[in-house]
Amino acid sequence: MAILNILKTKDDSETLRKKSRPVDIINERILTLLDDMKETLKQTGGVGLAAPQVGVLRRVVVIDDGENLVEMINPVIVEQCGEQEDVEGCLSIPGQWGYTKRPAKVVCEALDRNGNKFRIEGTELLARCLCHETDHLDGILYTDKVTRMLSEEEVEQLG
Repeated sequence: MAILNILKTKDDSETLRKKSRPVDIINERILTLLDDMKETLKQTGGVGLAAPQVGVLRRVVVIDDGENLVEMINPVIVEQCGEQEDVEGCLSIPGQWGYTKRPAKVVCEALDRNGNKFRIEGTELLARCLCHETDHLDGILYTDKVTRMLSEEEVEQLG
């Protein structure tokens, strides 16, 4: 497994703003991408990582919210309800944090690494992650949805 380079908005915003293509065939290349993305996410201490963030414009996401380690190929949000507002950050926008409004509950359908379709339901952090990472697949960054950016002092208080 390899640690992948995470694209940053200051250098790679054009790539991060592109829409990703669906995965048609789950081959060795996609499986390696999933493994490398999981290793990269683990190394960064982040919660989620989408393939465009590592320069691959494919609809692939990994999420590790501390309770769930989820690999998703071609994820689609099929249900959402309620509203929550909380602080978000992004590995592609280091050092910046802001409040975003997201659904309180999200249901997502995707394929696993074996091509099996599954559904995952998330609330709180997992719901935010599902939205945040699927947004990346459409070239949308959390800063597009931010209601208020945090000041440097507030970011320092987050630790």
